[in-house]
Amino acid sequence: MNILIFGPNGSGKGTQGAIVQKKYGVPHIETGVIFRENIKGGTDLGKKAKEFIDKGELVPDGITVPMILDRLQQPDCAKGWLLDGFPRNLAQAEALDKALNQANIKLDYVIEIILDRAIAKQRIMGRRLCATDNNHPNNIYIDAIKPAEKDGKVVCRVCGSDKLTTRADDQDEAAIDKRHGIYYDTKTGTLAAVNYFRERTRVIGVDGAPGVKEVSEALLKKLA
Repeated sequence: MNILIFGPNGSGKGTQGAIVQKKYGVPHIETGVIFRENIKGGTDLGKKAKEFIDKGELVPDGITVPMILDRLQQPDCAKGWLLDGFPRNLAQAEALDKALNQANIKLDYVIEIILDRAIAKQRIMGRRLCATDNNHPNNIYIDAIKPAEKDGKVVCRVCGSDKLTTRADDQDEAAIDKRHGIYYDTKTGTLAAVNYFRERTRVIGVDGAPGVKEVSEALLKKLA
């Protein structure tokens, strides 16, 4: 089963992707990891990508798409894959679709985690990190994982630590708005990419507003 997964920052896309990956036993492939592996491995594409990265420039699609395609053709992808983080815009969607067709690789599903932009932003800004374990989920705006209270203090809902912090980039509204501006753009942005695939394959839309369990249950039911 070959799947693309989309969702705005704050939608829980990474969490749902991990659940799908575990359910179907396919690799969860993130574009950032592909870049790092190619650069570290000194591949020809990795060397070309590094030249742009070192100059602070975006890596051209002509390098990114072949790099992704190469990863999708590795032995561990023989039974399928879940691609996360690409494409981010309409042009990349067109380039990826063309490359997949030329390689005779069928795209089976596109997953879209749907979440209102204001709620997505609120969720990002509501994240709280536990000093004991960053994997302890806490978010002041999500009832299911809202931090607990003890002796008048806000504490980690998992371990009770009163050392909860925020990431600087989670509180940078301008940066959040910029990322979301790209994602929610239906003309040339990420949602335009989703709509491009909507005309070519099955797109499974899932409401990202409920809790993780409810979202995953709805998603897996539609994938079945």
